[in-house]
Amino acid sequence: MSLTNAGIDGGRLLADLYRLRQIGTYLTGVHRPTLSEVDMQARHWLCERMRDAGLEPEIDGIGNVIGRGRGEAPRVLLGSHIESQNHAGWLDGALGVMYGLEVARTMTEQRGGGVDVAAWADEEGHFGSFLGSRSFVGDVSEADIDAARNRYTDQTLRQALADAGLAGRPRALVEPGRYLGYLEAHIEQGDALEAAGLRIGVVTGIVGNWTFRISVTGVQNHAGTTRMAIRKDAGVALVRLATAIERRFPEIAGPRSVWTVGRITLSPGSPSIVPGAAEMIFQFRDVDPVILDALHEALRELVAEANEGPCEVTLEALSCTIPKEMDPDFQDALERAAARLAPGMHQRMPSGAGHDAQQLARVMPSAMLFVPSIGGISHHVAENTTDEDIVLGCEVLAAAVGEILAG
Repeated sequence: MSLTNAGIDGGRLLADLYRLRQIGTYLTGVHRPTLSEVDMQARHWLCERMRDAGLEPEIDGIGNVIGRGRGEAPRVLLGSHIESQNHAGWLDGALGVMYGLEVARTMTEQRGGGVDVAAWADEEGHFGSFLGSRSFVGDVSEADIDAARNRYTDQTLRQALADAGLAGRPRALVEPGRYLGYLEAHIEQGDALEAAGLRIGVVTGIVGNWTFRISVTGVQNHAGTTRMAIRKDAGVALVRLATAIERRFPEIAGPRSVWTVGRITLSPGSPSIVPGAAEMIFQFRDVDPVILDALHEALRELVAEANEGPCEVTLEALSCTIPKEMDPDFQDALERAAARLAPGMHQRMPSGAGHDAQQLARVMPSAMLFVPSIGGISHHVAENTTDEDIVLGCEVLAAAVGEILAG
């Protein structure tokens, strides 16, 4: 396949992506934590690229980069994010922003405009969940900003914004009537497309993601002298609960339900001490609200059963995102473009990861496009996608945007 065709300029797209990859390079990936010096360097670089593309960029008071095209006609908003997980991959988020930039240039060249581009702040959750896109749709208060801290460094969001030169700036809000809708492109972050020999995924919906802290309180004591019959071992109680979850959840899960024990900690964590406290961060995901509710109810029942043992077990909800269906008309536009540009090489599929599109979908029609991740790898420095698939994905997105703008 040629990397340049009558639509997008594939060479220009790849040059931008590879240049962005050099900002915060870490091994074969990148390290651009939200509002860090290198993240702000990338945001200012993006502003310059937006200006070159004929957009009017701004960095708002929470770190969103928004490039607005000239003119008053309803537009399509494209975007994703450019900060990264710590020491992770180079395409997660960045792909969708650079797609947006290239499609904006293409639409300007072919139609005189019609596209705005956004790089949302902190999709990766250093300070909170989807802070930038949630702020844009009016779902982040000043109190939320006051309370937010970096989960890795404990720095306050207020201090991080000040250090980044963003203190006192207004936060952008969606303008009623400006947008026909929102489209976001992303690497799949799984292996479904690659395993099926396909090149384009049209996303049907984005999963809900429910995360909990499960805490167990026992009695700390000497590991050598405390008889087994009288122990209140918080670690044993937690492991038993995790095992019970693994037995129960498959009975009620849907075909794409997933659940993860992301972290287990024991206190004090010494081989010679019976742990008096233990904690588990537990998460489950599904696109079906009914299944999410069923998993939640099963988890509460299992915690109640665990409390019948010698230790006290508590369940605390940390976050709960609502699954979102993608707009059917936008899905159809993406599928028609894929069928024309890559016949027989696409499928409809849900997203197992959360994305900013589920926040934008609260206020406007929204949809997503996936391209394959080599080996299904993401959130790792080995994350990659072939140049050919990168270019094809942008061609499909541009064709769909052109159809939407044509009405």
